Amino acid sequence: MIGEHSSKQYDNELEAIRSKVLLMGGIVETQFLDAMTCFRIGNAERAERVMREDDAVNQLEVQLDDQCSHLIVRRQPAANDLRTIMATIKVITDLERIGDEATKIARTAKQLHARGAVTVSHYEMVRNIANNTSDMLHDALDAFARNDGKQALQLIAQDAVIDHEFRSIMRNLITFMMEDPRTISAALDTLWVAKAIERIGDHAKNIAEYVIYVVEGRDIRHTKMPAAETEPEQAE
Repeated sequence: MIGEHSSKQYDNELEAIRSKVLLMGGIVETQFLDAMTCFRIGNAERAERVMREDDAVNQLEVQLDDQCSHLIVRRQPAANDLRTIMATIKVITDLERIGDEATKIARTAKQLHARGAVTVSHYEMVRNIANNTSDMLHDALDAFARNDGKQALQLIAQDAVIDHEFRSIMRNLITFMMEDPRTISAALDTLWVAKAIERIGDHAKNIAEYVIYVVEGRDIRHTKMPAAETEPEQAE
């Protein structure tokens, strides 16, 4: 009975941590969407809100790291339980860094619009990569919430698509700057935003990799995945 009670209490504590991680994930997801809205329409008030929310994300990171550390000390988990906690700690770190990147986008958008620069074409340049990255982040959080290893595996290939889009944006912006030096300032801002988006994609990929580590016990970081594993299953 004592062992069963202890195990149930541990499960409850771990579930409380996971719930707070998902809350943190929801905040950074909103930060990113709001930051991109700022880049599109130049809402300084919303940009300030994105930057203020970064403080809340940072506080959640500290709290969650502390809870995970105490759980390890008190419960001394082993095998899959220990993998789960270690992966959760890494997910927390990636979420905090996503918040940082969203804050960079909001700050850049605020500065760009304060200078009176026209950004419609520049937003269109990053719109596709932003949408793909937003979807990837949402799906990574969903895979984490459901411990869905299959969904996580399919996300890995999406990062390569985002990387390709970033390189294409960079080439186009360099061309614009060479053809018209007056575009240099706004083009550099757009490049900075595109890089932040690409980094958010990297962090979303990391979260997917940690899900696979928990579910399958495989550490696939820095390894080349076979195409058959990362491709979505075809309906028969």
